[in-house]
Amino acid sequence: MSDGQQHHGHESVPSRQRRRFPGISSRAYEHPADRSALVALRKLSGFDTVFKALSGLLPERSLRLLFLSDSVRVSDRQFAHLNDMLRDACHILDLEKVPPMYVNQDPNPNAMCIGLDEPIIVVTTGLVELLDEEEMRAVVGHEVGHALSGHSVYRTVLLFLTSLAVRVAWIPLGNFAIMAIVTALREWFRKSELSADRAGLLVGQDLRASMRGLMKIAGGNHLHEMNVDAFLEQADEYEAGGDLRDSVLKILNVLPRSHPFTTVRAAELQRWAATRDYQRIMDGHYPRRDEDKDASVRETWRESASSYAGDVRTSKDPLMKLVNDIAGGAGDLGDRVRRGFGGFTSSAPRPPRGPQEPGTASGGGGTGDEEPPRDGA
Repeated sequence: MSDGQQHHGHESVPSRQRRRFPGISSRAYEHPADRSALVALRKLSGFDTVFKALSGLLPERSLRLLFLSDSVRVSDRQFAHLNDMLRDACHILDLEKVPPMYVNQDPNPNAMCIGLDEPIIVVTTGLVELLDEEEMRAVVGHEVGHALSGHSVYRTVLLFLTSLAVRVAWIPLGNFAIMAIVTALREWFRKSELSADRAGLLVGQDLRASMRGLMKIAGGNHLHEMNVDAFLEQADEYEAGGDLRDSVLKILNVLPRSHPFTTVRAAELQRWAATRDYQRIMDGHYPRRDEDKDASVRETWRESASSYAGDVRTSKDPLMKLVNDIAGGAGDLGDRVRRGFGGFTSSAPRPPRGPQEPGTASGGGGTGDEEPPRDGA
């Protein structure tokens, strides 16, 4: 197809050769917190069998029938350009069985991968109409990454538990217990979204397209009015701005969400794309699927803990800085506590300090000189 030709309302771009990753394990792109949970679950004997046995209790069959009866199934005769992207994504990530994909009439841009016995991918018309070809390719790769990691199983369970929490809300402590599980699952799922964003980048192999897609999901189809660099600056301002009150509000805002905020996702993806881990994958050096059985649960938990510790150590968020100062024994901590919430703003002046303690954040004053956090470091 020639450059500039219109296909189903999407501007076509010249085809180009993309790297393929034969036998790639999902461990190659998974966020450490996501990977540690998945490795542990896969090590549990009979875990998948038990979960699939639950499929009769979960609304999976109902969902499949619903999409089959009231959505459009992607094929070489319907949404052929999406079908090509889906097959290409599965080829690049070496996913042998291509999951069925449906387009659902919904103006809200969204996509999901659900299912216990086999994953199914659903994209909304709002998303299809919003994104161009390369941006959509990253989204399709994102969902195929979910399928390869097995996220669809746990996403389906999360949907079921969320529904169950509503039904048992009248039972004393029943709702509290289930919501505790749902909250933990949501924290894991937010990390799984970061993993899938990485898979989308491996499929699309165009970082700017991935960034544009996230920016459009946040701000709509007004690309001429938006700027990727300015969008990423928002993420930095979101992380570093405010005081302890804002830090608490950030936590409360994100708790009910299954996805991280879009600016945060964009910043996380940009940081990962700059790491040696990403470059090694692109060079063909990555964990293979046939090695998954040898993955160490202890090692993946260690990597997860190291990732969280690194996030705290390098974060510009006022609460995370406080945690880091407590761990490092900052000399001015007492003075900052006496000054109240205002003592923890990113712009608050700090008195001169002695030699830096190992492991404490440099200066702690929000100058922006700190190195960005590295996933899996």
